[in-house]
Amino acid sequence: MTTTRRDPAVLQEIAEAAQQRFTDATADEVLAWAGEEFGRSIAVACSMAGDTVLPHLVSQQVPGVDVLFLETGYHFAETRGTRAAVAHSLDVNVVDVLPELTVAEQDAQYGAKLHDRDPAACCAMRKVEPLNRSLAGYEAWVTGVRREDNALRADTQFVEWDAQHEMVKINPIALWSFEDVLDYGQANDVPVNPLLSQGYPSIGCEPCTRRVAPGEDPRAGRWAGLTKTECGIHT
Repeated sequence: MTTTRRDPAVLQEIAEAAQQRFTDATADEVLAWAGEEFGRSIAVACSMAGDTVLPHLVSQQVPGVDVLFLETGYHFAETRGTRAAVAHSLDVNVVDVLPELTVAEQDAQYGAKLHDRDPAACCAMRKVEPLNRSLAGYEAWVTGVRREDNALRADTQFVEWDAQHEMVKINPIALWSFEDVLDYGQANDVPVNPLLSQGYPSIGCEPCTRRVAPGEDPRAGRWAGLTKTECGIHT
C-alpha cells in the first residue's frame, strides 16, 4: 500500500499517452518511466513461475518495490521455493496475497477439488478476488504478460489502461520470448523456477498444470482438456 491514488481519469490519460509513446521500447525504458511516474505507488504481480525477472527489472528503478504473490494454497513446492529465493536475494518486498478461505474452508463449503469441477470459480476465489483487493492501494501494476503466450495476448501493449481496476497496467516484457526470459535470468543471477527447465513453460497451480510436449503451445499444460486458457486476471 502506498500513497493516495490519483483520480482514475488522470491515470487513464497517463496510460493512454504512455501507450502512444512506448510503441517500440526496451523493458528498461518503460520501467524507468514507470518508476519516475508512480514511485512507490506501483506493484509487481509475480507468479514465481516464468516471471521472476520482473521483480529484478522493476527493483532497478524502484528499490523495495512490493511484489504481490498469489498464495493460492495449491502451488508446486518449487514455486514456493522460488518465492522464498526472490524474497531473500532481490531488493523487493514480497507480499503474500491470500484468499478469503483456506483450502480446507473452501473444501468444506464447496466440496473437495473444486478446481476439477469448476476451475473458473476456484480461480475467481483464490486468484482474481484476492488480487483485485490488493491492487486497490496502487496506481499501476507490472505484469509478465508476453505476446507469444497465446493468441489472446498477441496485441499486448507496453502500457495499457486497465479499466477493470481503474489503474495503469505495465507489460515491460511483452515482446520477450521464453528464451529471452531465461537468458535474462541467467545473466542477472535471478532466481528461476526449476520447473521451467522440466517441461513447464507456463506454471500455475499444481492440480491444474501439466508438462508441455515439444511443439505444443506454451500454455497447453494449463487446464489441459478444458476450453479454459486464462485464470481471469488478464481478461
